[in-house]
Amino acid sequence: MLPGVAPLTGVALVAAGAAMWGSDGALRAPLVSHWSPWTIVLYEHIILTVLVAPRLVRGAAAIARIPRRGWLAVLGVAWGGSALATLAFTFAFQYGNPDVVILLQKTQPLWALAAAALALGERPRAWLVPVAAAALAGTYLLSFGALAPAHAFAGAQGRAALLALVAAALWGSATVLGRSALTHMEPDVLTGLRFACALPLLAVIAATQGALVPSAVTAADWVRLVLLAVISGLVGMMLYYRGLRRTPASIATFAELAFPASALVINYLVLGATIDAVQLIGFFVLWGTIALLHWVPVRVSAPCGAPDAA
Repeated sequence: MLPGVAPLTGVALVAAGAAMWGSDGALRAPLVSHWSPWTIVLYEHIILTVLVAPRLVRGAAAIARIPRRGWLAVLGVAWGGSALATLAFTFAFQYGNPDVVILLQKTQPLWALAAAALALGERPRAWLVPVAAAALAGTYLLSFGALAPAHAFAGAQGRAALLALVAAALWGSATVLGRSALTHMEPDVLTGLRFACALPLLAVIAATQGALVPSAVTAADWVRLVLLAVISGLVGMMLYYRGLRRTPASIATFAELAFPASALVINYLVLGATIDAVQLIGFFVLWGTIALLHWVPVRVSAPCGAPDAA
């Protein structure tokens, strides 16, 4: 495939999957208002594990052949990238603007790049430094707008930004671990193990917090939870990774703009959430630097496997 050229179907699938992620805030925020985040994430993973169970059963023989190194990567993806990251992401909705919480997830490539440098021996070129500095500036503007640092990091807004960035760091690091895991298994097996292996940890955490059973449950809550798991979770990921197989990363990053675009529209219509002009400028600065990252030459000291499916 020539650089900068991608089949239309691949780009469309990436955009469709990314657009589905935009529904996450509108579904998750109402649940957070009267469910414990511990409970939300536990039941979200129960639903996802049920959905992926048939594939895991069919792949039992392949799963039995996964070596210890592969299992370590799987646990890193499941416990860090699925369990703890989703908990941090869900808790962030208790404190901050859902638009900001979601848009800060665009920092994930920065965290993945840092993790790859540490874990896989990938070395970006020196000119990445000003690009990263611009990304940090964009992240600050998106998080806090025109607020001075003395006020930005105090109170709920600062906690929301911190939790959202923790989630992005864990998800970005899980990309690197997923690339390692994929040298030992197929993408759909890794996706299934991601949810199934996270479930015991989430059950233990919820039990210690007294949050195994949801309170004040309504039928609408269960509908939101199922839609959250199916639309922004399983189906969104499946479409995205099917498209990414045919789409260069430098093109995919533009198609991924469907994620913030759909999130901003859906959150406004459902939650009445908005961001100001300075925050919007911050997002485009951040997104622009992420787009540039896909053109930064990287020296790789060892094979890193296939693209992540986690």
